[in-house]
Amino acid sequence: LSALGNGTILWIIALEPTLHRPMYFFLFLLSVSDVGLTTVLMPTLLGLAFADTHAIPASACLLQMFFVHVFSVMESSVLLAMAFDRALAICRPLHYPALLTNGVISKIGMAIAFRCLSLHLPLPFLLAHMPYCRPQVLTHSYCLHPDMARLACPGAWGAVYSLVVVLSAMALDPLLIFFSYGLIGRVLQGVGSTEDRWKAGQTCAAHLSAVLLFYIPMILLALIDRLKLPLPQPAHTLLSYVHFLLPPLINPVLYSVKMKEIREKILKRVLPRKVGCAQ
Repeated sequence: LSALGNGTILWIIALEPTLHRPMYFFLFLLSVSDVGLTTVLMPTLLGLAFADTHAIPASACLLQMFFVHVFSVMESSVLLAMAFDRALAICRPLHYPALLTNGVISKIGMAIAFRCLSLHLPLPFLLAHMPYCRPQVLTHSYCLHPDMARLACPGAWGAVYSLVVVLSAMALDPLLIFFSYGLIGRVLQGVGSTEDRWKAGQTCAAHLSAVLLFYIPMILLALIDRLKLPLPQPAHTLLSYVHFLLPPLINPVLYSVKMKEIREKILKRVLPRKVGCAQ
């Protein structure tokens, strides 16, 4: 379902020239990250569900860990870029076309790719050479670097690097996103009529829903781990499924329902056209 929904978004944006604009370019990247994240998680999830496979080679685990975090940081980075795009469109509408040119958009896309790869490329090599002195049993149904670093011997500095990577992306991005929405809310307060505020707010509704869907489970997981809350392991596992699997499933629905242009283009492509009969 996730592949179908995100594949439809990718297909519509690629084929429709009217959607080749900054907002839809970022939506295209968001769908790419959602497809990538779901695809990377599937091997171990399907192995557990259908083959009762409870073991994974270390090399495959490190590879899965790398791509899980690359696509997670990519999604976080794209959500930040989308928040910046909406803030600029609402707060500086006259300067928006001149500031977000095709060249600027290309540089933002390259910066997102460089950030994802440069942050996480050292992690598999660090974890591969760390000494492990605990039972090699993971908490989740897929390989995550905090989970693997937990199994290492105390004092291994690779775990510190892992923590720095997580904080530099997953802690900074939501702060900047909510700061952008603070600016948007401040501007909307000065808009004349309630109808104008509603129309402007509707353009951000889908994106804000995607932001909350992605970050709230992650923040709850971090608080549970940090505060050592007595949460049953099945509930902890379910929360991690919600964080990784629900956004790729729900995002296409959110954007198809909330964004009129996407919805109209999908209906135009999917529904058969009416053909007149000659008399």
